[in-house]
Amino acid sequence: MNVTTQVILMGGGIAFVLGVVASKTNFCTMGAVSDWVNMGDTNRMRAWFLAMLVGIVGVMVLEGSGLVGFDQTRPLYRSSNLSWAEYLVGGLMFGIGMTLASGCGNKNLIRIGGGNIKSVFVLLIAGTMAYFMTHTLHAETDNTLYSVLFYPWTDPLAIALPSNQDLGSLAALLVGGDAASLRLLIGGLLAVLLAFQIFRSAQFRGHLEHVVSGVLVGLCVLAAWYVTGGMVFGDEGTWVEATEWLEGDERPVGIGVQAFTFINPMGETLAYLTDPNNSLLITFGVAALVGVILGSLSYALVSRSFRIEWFHDWRDFFNHAIGAVLMGVGGVLAVGCTIGQGVTGISTLALGSMLALASIILGSALTMKVQYYKLVYEEEASFLTALLTGLVDLKLLPEQLRKLEAV
Repeated sequence: MNVTTQVILMGGGIAFVLGVVASKTNFCTMGAVSDWVNMGDTNRMRAWFLAMLVGIVGVMVLEGSGLVGFDQTRPLYRSSNLSWAEYLVGGLMFGIGMTLASGCGNKNLIRIGGGNIKSVFVLLIAGTMAYFMTHTLHAETDNTLYSVLFYPWTDPLAIALPSNQDLGSLAALLVGGDAASLRLLIGGLLAVLLAFQIFRSAQFRGHLEHVVSGVLVGLCVLAAWYVTGGMVFGDEGTWVEATEWLEGDERPVGIGVQAFTFINPMGETLAYLTDPNNSLLITFGVAALVGVILGSLSYALVSRSFRIEWFHDWRDFFNHAIGAVLMGVGGVLAVGCTIGQGVTGISTLALGSMLALASIILGSALTMKVQYYKLVYEEEASFLTALLTGLVDLKLLPEQLRKLEAV
């Protein structure tokens, strides 16, 4: 078995484990935000941040020991082009979209494995939007949705940095010194702060399932980083560098040192389905997407939790459709989803990943606030009054601007 095939299959296998873990523990970013916003429960949010912590520490080990390099990843998290407007706008779009669509990219794949037909529609719509964000709209032009709708105004706002955008490289610009050493220092300090904040909750410490879910999700991301950029078992029974899969004449699309992200792979999966005889369209992301669904399906069958679920009404359908559009467009614009930026990207200490993560959380939290106030106050609450009140609740506006009584 050649290195390319081995790497792709291993990626699918690791994603299978991710699918089982997320299904068993109900690991869900939108659920984490919902628990925090609506009930003040931070346990699932802590599990998500624990996955980030494991990713950060793991990348420090892999990079510090020279096993994997993270300066040339796919996508290029540490790019010197800091397109902050795309991270912020794309993150907001994705956060709003995942709330309307009842879950992020990974969660919708989990739901598909559990029998949720609504999530199949989300995958198809989000995948189509992601595809046209990166592929030409018409064979006779080079225009994509991105080049038409976003590039003309986001590119002039981008900041061309004299170094990579990870915190270590940025610190080296400001204070001098070696970027690699500063990455270890900053990563270590950030890990300590995260660990303190995560485990200060006795309730979280006592909830083994949340702790295990955060650790295992983080380890799955690290395993993906390793198999795409570390060492694998070669054709002749010897260990070879996984980066050999980057070489050769007939290479699959989407190769590179990478871990998990699920919006762009939805587009890659649809591209493969249009030409299933072309094995070069089977990317690491496609294998990961299938792996998560199969992992979730396996757990659903074993636990007897497999249930067919359909739209409740037309409003439910349109909410999911709009949410899927926003997820597909926003996920590509922000260069990743809640896993792709919130865990995978954050593990590289990329500033853009942190901006995207903050925007995703804000977009989701605000959408939940607006939905809640509209539900409680019905005709009394316009979109604007619900939005302003939600911003006040989130401490982003002063109390004097509150339009509706807190509930």
